Amino acid sequence: MAILDERIIQRVRKLRETINDLRYRYHVLDDPAVTDSVYDSLTNELKKIETEFPELETPDSPTQRVGGAPLDKFRKVAHHHPMLSLNDAFSREEVVAWSERLTRLGHLAKPVNYYCELKMDGLACSLLYQQGVLVRAATRGDGYTGEDVTQNVKTIDAVPLKLRQKTTGDVEVRGEIYMPYSSFIKLNESRKAKNLPLFANPRNASAGAIRQLDPKLTAERDLSFMAYQLIEQGEPDFHNQEHQRLEELGFKANVKENFLAKNLEEVFQFHQKVIKTRPKLPYQIDGIVVQVNDRHLFNRLGVIGKAPRGAVAYKFDPEEATTKLLDIILQVGRQGTLTPVAVLEPVNVAGVTVSRATLHNEDEIERKGILIGDTVVIRRAGDVIPEVLGPVKELRTGKEKKFNFNLNSGCPICGRPITKKAGEVAWRCTNPECLGSTLLQIRHFTTKAAFDMPGLGLKVVDKLYDAGLISDASDLFNLKEKDIESLPSFGKKSAQNIIHAIQSKRIVGLRQFIYSLGILHVGVETAQSLAEHFGSIDKLRRAKISDLENIKDVGPIVARSIWNYFTNPQASKYVGRLLDKVEVSHAKTKKESGPLAGKSIVFTGTLETMTRADAQETARQAGADVNDSVSKNTDIVVVGANAGSKAEKARKFGVKILSEKDYLKLISD
Repeated sequence: MAILDERIIQRVRKLRETINDLRYRYHVLDDPAVTDSVYDSLTNELKKIETEFPELETPDSPTQRVGGAPLDKFRKVAHHHPMLSLNDAFSREEVVAWSERLTRLGHLAKPVNYYCELKMDGLACSLLYQQGVLVRAATRGDGYTGEDVTQNVKTIDAVPLKLRQKTTGDVEVRGEIYMPYSSFIKLNESRKAKNLPLFANPRNASAGAIRQLDPKLTAERDLSFMAYQLIEQGEPDFHNQEHQRLEELGFKANVKENFLAKNLEEVFQFHQKVIKTRPKLPYQIDGIVVQVNDRHLFNRLGVIGKAPRGAVAYKFDPEEATTKLLDIILQVGRQGTLTPVAVLEPVNVAGVTVSRATLHNEDEIERKGILIGDTVVIRRAGDVIPEVLGPVKELRTGKEKKFNFNLNSGCPICGRPITKKAGEVAWRCTNPECLGSTLLQIRHFTTKAAFDMPGLGLKVVDKLYDAGLISDASDLFNLKEKDIESLPSFGKKSAQNIIHAIQSKRIVGLRQFIYSLGILHVGVETAQSLAEHFGSIDKLRRAKISDLENIKDVGPIVARSIWNYFTNPQASKYVGRLLDKVEVSHAKTKKESGPLAGKSIVFTGTLETMTRADAQETARQAGADVNDSVSKNTDIVVVGANAGSKAEKARKFGVKILSEKDYLKLISD
């Protein structure tokens, strides 16, 4: 039996100091000094000694993070100081109104500084330290009474079990428990493999983890903690100093990401900056907190209801919202595809008023259990087309009704029969000359990624079609100014502009020409691959299915679709008519040199200085292989504002992420 001596005691003390310091460097400073294996080895050594000498075990030891028997239930605890919530503001005007209310109260007679901090979208938690040691962790609850979740919170490495500096009296630290995106993706992948329901967002996953009765299950969720408030004797005079003090005590407090604004204009500038950098953050935020920085002034402003007057949550435009599903209509697409579209009570989502949203197909409606009359959840992230996520079933009244495609009525545009091929989910109109297909094909032809005819938007194309001036896109090149001038609401100048936009496209690139045809499954990148491989439209028209399948990103289904198009007599005649009107320039061979030569690149989100299509073209000119999806083989992902799942995948796969500014610098070097 080993004998406890001073050497072992000193070893334990040194191990604890070292492990706590490594934890602080990793979770607070984002500056790991050693690998995970080294950290685990030191922790295991400490655990082994404590097992052999139980008298050395202390509540603040790093070995106490995961442990304790599962609880039967959480006990209620009273907060020493109420945990207040914040009033929300969703616009610049509402923030100005908040500041003006404070001015009218007579408290802002002199210039006021505002501390702006990222508003973590997590679960509020209070940590109580006595003599520097964590003794209790509690949820917000109703603001006055919460639940004791100490054992679960001890599993979070970002929460110090012992403060790094000495303090006087009790210390309370408040902050947000959250789940990093990397952990969220890993968790959902694990649940998917086990056929378990997926979590909708990191916040829900965090809340569920903290309320696990078994701390070991909480530990598996890999949570983190961001501190935003410190309550102690002799606390700092200013809120920004409070955040600095929190980091000194061993917490993450976002000191580098937050901002001290001298006035409201700087607050608004910071808010816009955060919107742009938000996609790069490793965690979920839903706005910024704007707070009067002077703590004494903040306290004098007092509380109204359960919210302090001196702070406001300046939220981002919501990416999800609820509204009423009034009806479902069918829209006929370019290839005759019938797409169900939700008719909604107008609702603001991500800064845009949405009254229509895609429902994709019949199977999707069935899978989500959507009924006409439902209250539904709408999502719109960045430049993504609005979609219906699903119904809020709890709000049903019993008057909702099921939607069906009413197959006996046929196509809603031309009345001809509709059909669905085996293995496909989409219904299609069988009439190749259907107004829906033809008109949308012409609209597609004039878009930027195709022939790029500015001034020929949807309304103009529709009017030209309704007037009988065009029956397909090739007819555009037969138009004369006098044809357009004679139409209602068109003048000589607008007619001149339209004709100029058309005639300036008598010469067009091969990629643009291929994409303009609207071939099923052929997007911009596939059109680019076809152009690079064949070099001319004549060679592409003569290609066999086996030739097409040998092209990168062209599988059997896409190859069959391309071959079907060019062997279809009507489509072949249409292509011939186009080639009589325009000259198709041969494709340039793919650049083998340039700053991005050999690199695979993906663009996501809304770019500030150029369109997505323009950005992709600059990448091709720099030698890159441009793709629409992120994989382990992707080298670079350029992230704009309001980026979605592609940015998350890039983080998951460890792909290099660049801002638009960094990307432009890269290709210009």
